[in-house]
Amino acid sequence: MQRRWMAGACLALAALGGAMGAFAQDKPPLKIVVGFPPGGSADTLARLLAEALRNDFQQVIVENRPGAGGRIALQQVRRAAPDGHTVIVLPSGPMVLFPHVYKKLDYDAVADFTPVSLLARFQFGVVAGPASTAKTVKDMITQAKAQPGKASYGTPGLGTLPHFMGVLFEQKAGASLNHVPFQGGGPANTALLGGHIDYKFDVVSETAELHRAGKVRIIAVTGSQRDPQVPEVPTLKEAGIDMDATAWFAMYGPAGLNAEVLQRLNGAVTAALKRPEMRERLRSLGYETVGSTPAELAAEQASDLKRWEAPIKATGVQLD
Repeated sequence: MQRRWMAGACLALAALGGAMGAFAQDKPPLKIVVGFPPGGSADTLARLLAEALRNDFQQVIVENRPGAGGRIALQQVRRAAPDGHTVIVLPSGPMVLFPHVYKKLDYDAVADFTPVSLLARFQFGVVAGPASTAKTVKDMITQAKAQPGKASYGTPGLGTLPHFMGVLFEQKAGASLNHVPFQGGGPANTALLGGHIDYKFDVVSETAELHRAGKVRIIAVTGSQRDPQVPEVPTLKEAGIDMDATAWFAMYGPAGLNAEVLQRLNGAVTAALKRPEMRERLRSLGYETVGSTPAELAAEQASDLKRWEAPIKATGVQLD
């Protein structure tokens, strides 16, 4: 009797162990790598997404690997096994700007990664500070053409997205501005508010409060639609400039993810992004929730790689 009970118990434990193994396999762990410090925009988005994916994976962790503008984290993901357990959440710059900016980039932005999904888009504002009298983009261009190179715009640094936003604007507007690079967005904001520079190309969510307080003026936004944070502000196209430039966050895995793993990842992420509470949270941060197929992300990346090639080449910026 005791032997039969022990045998039955062993069979039950074996069955339970098999079920637990199947459960663990059915819900694998997921590590989301972020190439920037905790508290930044990429980190905030990754942690919101991690929380939304808790029920889809055995465990979801966010690992910060800051440094080199996100390139250290990209290297980690590039070397990871293509099993769907390691992904990266990052802004578009390292995938569409860096290939044109760096002489010896240590990854291939297309061949070394598998697109999973677009996550969110955000746009920039053309921001006039106290030193500028321009109330509209037309005013800005008229003044810039009257005195080429006198009007200045500040950026967080040479080779950043706001830098190339300014270059693209100059090309589209046929006007010449003086680029003033700073060491980060904070010093550039201080210079704008202090009247040391005339303009700044900045993320709308970073400037909307100052705009509403009357300390600066957002005279246009760079996307194809008006930004709900400042609905009274026209797009550049509405202002007569044929320019549409937004930035985005996306999720990528290492190259070689098989179709089944990719489908699972994409399905979980896009479902999380459709939840009303997730959409509202991202909207409050100034982001337009997207969600996409892997093919749509690949197409967006290819389009932006092409879009930024000429403006970047025009600057002559080449970094080591």
